[in-house]
Amino acid sequence: MMENIIQDVESNVSWLSQFGSVPSGGITRLLYSKEWFDAQQALKQKFEDMGLETSFDEVGNLSGKLIGSQHKDQVIMSGSHIDSVVNGGNLDGHFGIIAAYLAVQYLKQQYGTPLRTIEVISLAEEEGSRFPYVFWGSKNLLGLAKKEEVLNIKDAAGTPFVDAMRGLGFDFKQDDSAARKDIKAFVELHIEQGSVLETEGNTIGVVTSIVGQRRYNITLKGEANHAGTTPMSYRKDAVYGFSRICTESIAKANAAGDPLVLTFGKVIPKPNTVNVVPGEVMFTMDCRHTDQAYLKSFTEEIEKDMQAIAHEMGMEIVIDRWMDEAPVPMDTDLVNTLKDICEKEQLNYRLMHSGAGHDSQIFAPRIPTAMLFIPSIKGISHNPAEKTKTEDLVEGVKALTQALYQLAYQN
Repeated sequence: MMENIIQDVESNVSWLSQFGSVPSGGITRLLYSKEWFDAQQALKQKFEDMGLETSFDEVGNLSGKLIGSQHKDQVIMSGSHIDSVVNGGNLDGHFGIIAAYLAVQYLKQQYGTPLRTIEVISLAEEEGSRFPYVFWGSKNLLGLAKKEEVLNIKDAAGTPFVDAMRGLGFDFKQDDSAARKDIKAFVELHIEQGSVLETEGNTIGVVTSIVGQRRYNITLKGEANHAGTTPMSYRKDAVYGFSRICTESIAKANAAGDPLVLTFGKVIPKPNTVNVVPGEVMFTMDCRHTDQAYLKSFTEEIEKDMQAIAHEMGMEIVIDRWMDEAPVPMDTDLVNTLKDICEKEQLNYRLMHSGAGHDSQIFAPRIPTAMLFIPSIKGISHNPAEKTKTEDLVEGVKALTQALYQLAYQN
């Protein structure tokens, strides 16, 4: 079994990477683009060649099923998303589909028909890279996507979401709230997109939870004025105000320590010219933690600090918290199953949380869900330089194969 796993992993990664490849060496495979459609159609053919029953749902999620002999309506699902960011890497999401496909191929060859149906899923979209909407694939699968949320959105070129979808033969579900009821477990293999596994020398991460996130758009309003004639003591310099907010907030985040992270990722000063005291700064803030109560208390403290700094400096501040996602725990029984597999197979693993969002966070509150991580070299992702050692990719496939065996072939 799995004698040719290294060759299988390398050849399949190379094969899928051709769909959406760009001159930089990266991948651009956006929802409902030609590159996306070609990749889904090619995967469909690959699934069929292996003897899986294939189908697209209304919005373009692709399924390949190895039907169970005794409990065909109990589905053990594995896979990930097929879309990419602009000029991204060739593993984020995509390898989860390849790994699931290879795991099912090996299991079928070695053990034949499973007791429960195994389904490889290539989810239509997760990244939000073309349209301002995320998790379109998994949300539709679970009856969470709302038609009105995408009816009027467009991509950067002005193409309406609906036109792009219908142009490829897909459409809205007749019932938004209709959800799959046959999925008994979902296991997602993914590159870490961070540097913990590589730094600590582990080859497998068993994910216990996905962090909660609070995201903000914040506008600090001071007063624009002449850079040469306005004394320092008279100024309401919005950049200086932002620098104080940033410095003091990051200091508190460092003091709080792991697993809290805080990022000021986008800063737009106005008028943004050399000889004018900046009168306004728009900036973003992203804060994440595995504990919802702590995330809430920390960010509320930072909000008060920002307001106090603005008041002290005679400025106005507008704080818009536009995302407030709670942490999502993985299923305890599935986590224990993955731990047992890693110990039995003598895999070098660690328990860890995910600092990034994944389709698993959509599944987990509704279906028993677990995640496996494999290392990312230097933690790089969403970048053509995204890479994982072949031997680590192989270890991930081995762990996933054993997990699907336990869930689909055992009573």
